[in-house]
Amino acid sequence: MIPAGQLPPGFPQGLDDTPAEPVEAKPAATVVLLRQGAAGVEVFLMRRNRSSGFVPGAYVFPGGRVDAADALPELRPFVEEEPVEPPLPYWLAAVREVFEETGVFLGGHAAAMMETGWRNALLEDRATLLDVLRATGARIRFDRIVYFAHWITPLAEPRRFDTRFFAAELPPGADARADPREMSDALWLTPRLALQRFDAAGMPMVFPTVRTLEAIEGLETVDDVLAALRHASVKPILPRLVRTDEGVTILVDETEAGGQ
Repeated sequence: MIPAGQLPPGFPQGLDDTPAEPVEAKPAATVVLLRQGAAGVEVFLMRRNRSSGFVPGAYVFPGGRVDAADALPELRPFVEEEPVEPPLPYWLAAVREVFEETGVFLGGHAAAMMETGWRNALLEDRATLLDVLRATGARIRFDRIVYFAHWITPLAEPRRFDTRFFAAELPPGADARADPREMSDALWLTPRLALQRFDAAGMPMVFPTVRTLEAIEGLETVDDVLAALRHASVKPILPRLVRTDEGVTILVDETEAGGQ
């Protein structure tokens, strides 16, 4: 059970207005951005604006929906080695969303921080990832990006996502900066400190974020984290939410089918 004070504002009450029929879970990608800090491994967390349509006020990892443009066949020549699982559009969405939300390009064979104009063009739907790759000559490689989890938004929520979780190292020389149009705060924290703030009701987060931080807490280096997550057994997880007087009880079941 997560007490109400540790959840995003209004989250428990929102469960009272759940739709009669579950809405479709849309494909999405989330990336745990990692760097080596003075106190150990740090993760990049951003706080969604209170006006956000999904978990407003929560601290989250960079990420978002898989767009139709992430599945364009013309993107394949820009990928050095196509991953087996999950399908390529999830990986490309992960790269694009991190670039949009933090200004960091994870692709490789390009400057770690790309021209700001392309970031704005993506955020404003004036360009696609394909446009960026064609214009910059960048090629995408996934050797420092690891797929490690598959979370599906609970049936009770009005907006749902079928989300693949990735972890990636901050490229040398890069500086992650959240876009204020979507985020009200952003910071680097060790997983332990983030969990301590969550426990103290000072940093609202949703369950997949908390579980991810718990999984990597105590690992000393970015290489350790990537190695541990690289060998994770990935199965779709569809939590069930039950509102109580104290907060929300979360029941975790592994499911055989995604998108429910």
